Amino acid sequence: MQKPDSLIFDMDGTLWDAVDTYTASWNIVFAELGINKTIHREELAKMVGWEGRKVLTAIMPDFDEETRQSIYARVNEVRREILPRNGGVLYEGVKEGLKQLAGKYKLFILSNCAKGVIRLFIDWAGINEHIVDEIAYGINQMPKHHNIKLLIERHDLKTPVYVGDTEGDGEQSRLAGIPFVFVSYGFGETDTHDFRFDNFTDLTNYFMRL
Repeated sequence: MQKPDSLIFDMDGTLWDAVDTYTASWNIVFAELGINKTIHREELAKMVGWEGRKVLTAIMPDFDEETRQSIYARVNEVRREILPRNGGVLYEGVKEGLKQLAGKYKLFILSNCAKGVIRLFIDWAGINEHIVDEIAYGINQMPKHHNIKLLIERHDLKTPVYVGDTEGDGEQSRLAGIPFVFVSYGFGETDTHDFRFDNFTDLTNYFMRL
């Protein structure tokens, strides 16, 4: 792998775990709408990193697409309301690591989340000064490989890498033509990666030494 000029990070399962807050947002809306359904953390954790349409089909198989989208819009309203308060769990070493890495690389966040959620995470975590740009699936409903290429074009990146925690992240990195760095502490598993780290501190130390 060439020495990178930039690191593009997935969010959920890579930088933090906010599944409890995401779960709460679904259950608040189901109760609000009188829908007899409860989502559990374990179910939602398996869907972290999926594109929105796939999540909606899995959670609401008995609803038509229009109804799913309407409910999901409300879920995201609730999510944006409670995220600043409830937050999530920042993985060990992330805040310190991003501060160090930002001195050497351009840092980005790219996630399959709804519009506005990455910004809420950045503000909650207090990492705004370290992040050059971010892009979410909710902005354009396009897959990660498309949005990786958008960041590459927008910021004239020469040798970016994508850092994520699922097999899907690896597939999208390959489609975008860039190396994939797998972090094993998140929600997914894969044997197909260019590099693997078991904690964020090891990742930070590796890239700081390059």
